[in-house]
Amino acid sequence: MTQPYFMGIDTGTFASKGVIIDVEGSIVAQSSMEHGMENPRPGYYEHDADDVWWHDFCAISRDLIESSGIEASDIAGVAASALGADCLPVDEGCRPLRKAILYGIDARALEQCRELTELYGDEQIHRWFGRPLGSSDVMPKILWVRENEPEVFGRAHKFLTASSFITARLTGQYWVDKFLGLASFNPLYDPDGTPNSTLCEPICRPDQLARVGETTDIAGYVTPSAAAETGLAAGTPVTVGTDDSGAEGISCGIGRVGDLMLQFGSSIYMFLVADRLVNDDRIWRERFIIPGSYDVSAGTNTAGTLTRWLRDEVFRDLASDEGNGDGSAYASMAREAAEVGVGSDGLIFLPYLAGERTPINDPDARGCLVGLTLAHTRAHLVRAALEGVAYSINQHFKIFEEDGVPIRRVVAAGGGTKNGLWMQVVADVTGKPIEVPAIGIGASYGDAMMAAVATGHWSGFDEIARRVKPGVTYEPNLEHHESYKRYQEIFDELYPATRELVHRLSR
Repeated sequence: MTQPYFMGIDTGTFASKGVIIDVEGSIVAQSSMEHGMENPRPGYYEHDADDVWWHDFCAISRDLIESSGIEASDIAGVAASALGADCLPVDEGCRPLRKAILYGIDARALEQCRELTELYGDEQIHRWFGRPLGSSDVMPKILWVRENEPEVFGRAHKFLTASSFITARLTGQYWVDKFLGLASFNPLYDPDGTPNSTLCEPICRPDQLARVGETTDIAGYVTPSAAAETGLAAGTPVTVGTDDSGAEGISCGIGRVGDLMLQFGSSIYMFLVADRLVNDDRIWRERFIIPGSYDVSAGTNTAGTLTRWLRDEVFRDLASDEGNGDGSAYASMAREAAEVGVGSDGLIFLPYLAGERTPINDPDARGCLVGLTLAHTRAHLVRAALEGVAYSINQHFKIFEEDGVPIRRVVAAGGGTKNGLWMQVVADVTGKPIEVPAIGIGASYGDAMMAAVATGHWSGFDEIARRVKPGVTYEPNLEHHESYKRYQEIFDELYPATRELVHRLSR
């Protein structure tokens, strides 16, 4: 009998990645491709679901099958993940009716957040969310479509996230997993995953929502038309799928209470596995991807987008060299920044170039460079940017511990982990060891592992955790940690001190 293989494909903000693994968890093939993100107005961020999400999935699937040399019929299961909490209305043929409104970085629905808060009251909103409504919630995004694009709303058969859309294109079935659905669409679903018709009434019809299942449930099977586009065999099982951060956490072996994942992607997403739901206005909470568990979570708006901006705007010479095949611009930037000392010689970077989600939850926040002198160089800008993201991460760590959820272990994942300087800075700022697994491909690897679970070839999430191989651990330099405490204090005071002035600028 031919051994089974499993495919996982993840779609992120600026890139999509895919892998095929064998039954032992070894990587057989991998593929990736970049794409853009549209920013048509301040606070508006979009993807074309056909040209980005489905195009990338099909292209990567075909490339994986071709490069691996295996038969498509030997792929026993497929799983997709994608950037979460998006809002995409589709018609009955699963054709997008507009460009997808992206996750928490898109802040167009703030007026709808205010409307819904007035409708239900602060106390009820707090009971549902444990915090105020915000840009990371799908309910106000759907209401925005209803109020601003009534023709689109009227034609909408379903409102989907990115992973739901890809799964539907593969199978013809509309699903969202509990981890993403119950949190992002809250409170439109009851805890059992049934749409709440009363709460849906001001927002959308209950039948406009996808069905809810566990991430590792089988949503359906690859249709003949999807097989023709993806190169997969018709009839291949497809899981319900999930968001990229959940899949990334699974790829790291996160699962025990006290395990914390830091996802270094275009933005930072983090979650800490908890034993209960925690209410805190500054962060989020939800049921975790592993049934019966919970997490406290948070997300910034910039990380990779910040270093990308520096590359494109400040290090254009390196970006040009990279385009000519002369090496990685990011590696050169890191080498220059490594020559700068702790605290960037008195320079602090507030990394709010796209507004900010947690912990300040302020779409009108803006980036600030404070302490700039003629002695500072572009290398200082990079070092200060890396430190600014680390200070923000540390703010969250302190919030988690204030809420009585101790951090037992920190595991980092995503493209930013290739930057060893950044990992060391985070370890030094937080005072905690930062583990980076041996296989750092990220969410697509977690997807493939969950496909193995879904199809019965692996026993469950415990087996996934056992198969994750340890890699590098960045131990904190305690002398640097003490120095960073002084800079952290200044960082923590800068946003409150400049908020009103920055709001005047943003208006």
